[in-house]
Amino acid sequence: MAAVKITNGKKYVVPLENNPEVMSKLLHNLGMSQQLAFHDVYSIDEPELLSFVPRPAHALLLVFPTGDVYENYRADADKDKEEYTGHGPDEPVIWYKQTIGNACGLMGLLHGASNGEARKHVDPQSSLGSLIKDAIPLKPVERANLLYESKSLESATLKAGSGGDSTVPEADSKVDLHYVCFVKSDDNRLWELDGARKGPIELGQLGPDEDVLSEKALNVGVRSFLNREKKAGGGNLRFSLICLAPSFD
Repeated sequence: MAAVKITNGKKYVVPLENNPEVMSKLLHNLGMSQQLAFHDVYSIDEPELLSFVPRPAHALLLVFPTGDVYENYRADADKDKEEYTGHGPDEPVIWYKQTIGNACGLMGLLHGASNGEARKHVDPQSSLGSLIKDAIPLKPVERANLLYESKSLESATLKAGSGGDSTVPEADSKVDLHYVCFVKSDDNRLWELDGARKGPIELGQLGPDEDVLSEKALNVGVRSFLNREKKAGGGNLRFSLICLAPSFD
């Protein structure tokens, strides 16, 4: 089984499992401090279960089904939007356009690590630190090419792709699940980051003490995905959620 495939001229990688151990190991191998790690979020509605998650939560990775409900919503939401062209040190968040097939998990991880408080925990001399530094001045297409051509990123991702609990699919397998990342920027704004959209999506202002697992953030972020599926009468509720937060160690 090939971990990377070129199909019809496009690179595909083995999809990443939304597993906190897999994601943490990949992030640490790339250059994130051991002080942060990913954790399962078993419930966003039961305070007792939510209390097990270390705080503050710096980023959320949500996996959700990409059926008709979501695809129709996305097409309608994006139809009148211009392609994002932001770049440079004044960019409120770093956004990566996805051009690698089945790499939405990788894009989510990079979005979580490249923004807000989490970015301060990245070793500037590491592969991830160098990647972020090189990405900042680039426009979205050039930034996407940087990720596409990165051998260190490809190597680390391929190793992580075989480390989960699920059966490892072919790199170019058709998958019906997708990742989105929610982050809080340095100016306390909440953002939805998805490399398959036309750019970063601002969701509103958070208070200085509100993180991405706060009620306000959950209501406009994760719950909007859940509620959209429920409202449409969809029974496809294969959602999972992990967050980037302080390590237990």
